[in-house]
Amino acid sequence: LMPDGSSRGFTWLIDAKGVITFPCPEKPLEKSGVYEIRGLAWTGNGKVKRVDVSTDGGINWQTATLHEPILSKALTKFTIPWRWDGQPALLQSRVIDETGFVQPTIAQLRKERGTNSIYHNNSIQTWQVKPDGKVFDVQIG
Repeated sequence: LMPDGSSRGFTWLIDAKGVITFPCPEKPLEKSGVYEIRGLAWTGNGKVKRVDVSTDGGINWQTATLHEPILSKALTKFTIPWRWDGQPALLQSRVIDETGFVQPTIAQLRKERGTNSIYHNNSIQTWQVKPDGKVFDVQIG
């Protein structure tokens, strides 16, 4: 249900989303040093235009490198170098597609769709990196 009580109609539209595939809970960090953050981005609105990555929970963003092929409605690989100093970190990726659509935060998604919308959650995902290098899926604001 949407916030006004109406139901969102079934759709095949897939909005922009991305996910960081390294590091992740199954692939933690071993020690401080230089790593390559890797991930996949997609959109049902055409091509992925840009992916931004944050290591501080969305306060600061850097543009990642997109790797060919960059095709319409297909997975696009992205990477960005990161020097991890052994301190806690909050990793996020944010996709912008060629229509200008920007992947929303969970708060933006809930404002638009309400709290009962559990399907097609294309909000920004956060990986929490602990000082021991372990990675956890967390949800922030």
